[in-house]
Amino acid sequence: MPEIVLSTLNAKYIHCAFGLRYLLANLGELQARAAIAEFDINQRPLEIVEAILAREPRLVGFGVYIWNVTQTTEVVALLKRIRPGLIVILGGPEVSYETEQQEVVRLADHVITGEADLKFAEVCRALLAPVSASCPQPAPFPKIIAAEIPSPDRIALPYELYTEADLAHRILYVEASRGCPFTCEFCLSSLDIPVRAFALEAFLLEMEKLLARGATQFKFVDRTFNLNLQTSRAILEFFLARWRDGLFVHFEMVPDRLPEPLREVLAKFPPGAVQLEVGVQTFDETTSRNISRRQNYAKMEDNFRHLRAHTGVHIHADLIVGLPGESVESFGSGFDRLVAMGPQEIQVGILKRLRGTPIVRHDAEFGMIYSPHPPYEILQNKLIGFAAMQRMRRFARFWDLIANSGNFTETTPLLWDGGASPFASFLRLADWLGARIGRHHSIALATLAESLFLHLTDERGLEKSRVADALSHDWHRRGRKERPAFLEKAVVPEVASTQRSAS
Repeated sequence: MPEIVLSTLNAKYIHCAFGLRYLLANLGELQARAAIAEFDINQRPLEIVEAILAREPRLVGFGVYIWNVTQTTEVVALLKRIRPGLIVILGGPEVSYETEQQEVVRLADHVITGEADLKFAEVCRALLAPVSASCPQPAPFPKIIAAEIPSPDRIALPYELYTEADLAHRILYVEASRGCPFTCEFCLSSLDIPVRAFALEAFLLEMEKLLARGATQFKFVDRTFNLNLQTSRAILEFFLARWRDGLFVHFEMVPDRLPEPLREVLAKFPPGAVQLEVGVQTFDETTSRNISRRQNYAKMEDNFRHLRAHTGVHIHADLIVGLPGESVESFGSGFDRLVAMGPQEIQVGILKRLRGTPIVRHDAEFGMIYSPHPPYEILQNKLIGFAAMQRMRRFARFWDLIANSGNFTETTPLLWDGGASPFASFLRLADWLGARIGRHHSIALATLAESLFLHLTDERGLEKSRVADALSHDWHRRGRKERPAFLEKAVVPEVASTQRSAS
């Protein structure tokens, strides 16, 4: 039985706990006495506790994040009630700041703030060391233990700890660097200065091993993959040289930095093989200054248009609702501008007040009111009241279900057919759907498709045959066979009418 259990609650099963694997890789001689136990947030806390205690550990380390802190708090409370002597150590971004306010911190024995790759091993050695006359009890650690930023050359890479099941069924997270040179006030990465790179040769050797084991999905978590041209080009060329069907790589990129050498390499990948996640966040220059964000919009637009015209890269672009200084109108203007740039996905996010981020300095001036519960989304501010913010939440959710899902790629642009504003058009649809369906979760695909048909034909006045044709193409694109009944009714009568007219 392991003495140390490393655990976390993932958002979904397909996500691998990257941080736990780093902790295990860096335990040194304690690695043989440790094991990883991953769960997900949909599992019952009592069942998680049962699974952990069945291993009879002396110490449990939890990775705590914005998406799992509520459930982790319940798990830790149950563990300490059933086994009061069990040592519980927390780590992760959610408990690295404002620790005095958190119930999960109160329940735990220790919290390691910051990057705990090396510090966790140090703490475990001290807490689990045998006590004797020749080896007395070490001085106790404080409850809150600050980890020094580790140098990458001291960190053991964790990639061999991905299991065969991970490779077959889950997304593999990898990183060539840590930190971010930018200071965007809503983002925890703005606190990670300086940028630190892992040795490229050693990193690529680990990627080679993963490829040899059959890995196909690589998600880079580097915040600024394209910051160092030489490194990013080398990584792209590495994967290109080893390309095979099914391989997929995902990078986060600085939107206004895409020099010609990177463009040339990206153009050589098959369509859809590379995904670039691009944090646009806002097109409003005053709002950008408010959040200490620097970006060249002209270069960004040129990069987007080049990628869409000359490469098969899939672009996932982010915009944020609720930033200080951003109104619904200015957000809408930026949204339309982004749609015109042609990314395949636009993720509309609601601003979150992450613990430790300096976005709080705007609270008084802009009346920023956030939910006290995870994920700490903004409820209202001076420019967007609560009702309007709720309206934007519906907009974001329906945009995700319809435009980002890939289920309605041909039908969605009909909403702004004829040069209408994409933002205004989709907001109108979101309002209509909210009133008609009354919810924005657990909606059957056929219900969503029929609602789109009714809105486009009855509310917008588009020809039924045209809308039905677009929806039929969308419906069959994913391999679905028979069309929904409403589409059959929409098409058949018009066909019969045309035949009668011809006779």
